[in-house]
Amino acid sequence: AGAAGAWPDRLRMQSALFVAVRHGGRMERGGRRRSEPEEADKGRMKRTIIKDWKKRLSYFLQNSSNSNNRKAKKAGKHLNYFRPSPEEAQLWSEAFDELLANKYGLAAFRAFLKSEFCEENIEFWLACEDFKKTKSPQKLTTKAKKIYNDFIEKEAPKEINIDFQTKNMIAQNIQEATHTCFSVAQKRVYSLMENNSYPRFLESEFYQELCKKTPMSRAAQGT
Repeated sequence: AGAAGAWPDRLRMQSALFVAVRHGGRMERGGRRRSEPEEADKGRMKRTIIKDWKKRLSYFLQNSSNSNNRKAKKAGKHLNYFRPSPEEAQLWSEAFDELLANKYGLAAFRAFLKSEFCEENIEFWLACEDFKKTKSPQKLTTKAKKIYNDFIEKEAPKEINIDFQTKNMIAQNIQEATHTCFSVAQKRVYSLMENNSYPRFLESEFYQELCKKTPMSRAAQGT
């Protein structure tokens, strides 16, 4: 009888050991598994995110620098983008335009949108800004068609999310292109970025890191 009574106890012990092995061999009272230290996981995740952001930002800054290299050489200027000070970065949170007006801020925002798979919005907005500066009527028509093919038409490679009526209106307007061809669509995309992507960017790990004051910068302020 004693041996028979011990058998269920052995089963329970083996079952408990099996559960312990499956969950890393760490058990708490009441049979609950002890979780891994969350702070270490958060730290690793934060470092990974920031490292990825820096790679993306470096890529966009390099591309921006290359695209403007000829103009800079003609003007006799040396083009460089430097990491902003925490105070400069904090200015970006005051208005969306402050962010877009800063070369480093714009590159950082583009990298953020790329990480959210919606970089077509900022690329369309930038294409429209360039389009509005075009003076030659012939170039205006050529650029209008390219913007339409890239961003507006159905299943375009970088199709933006605008309504059918606006798309139709643009299709008609580019036949005789003017500087206002894309004004309605550009305003909607700007509003979309300002109300949705911009607040998320300000809450991102990368932006928070840029705004963080280092001990050295605090000491410099105190002198």
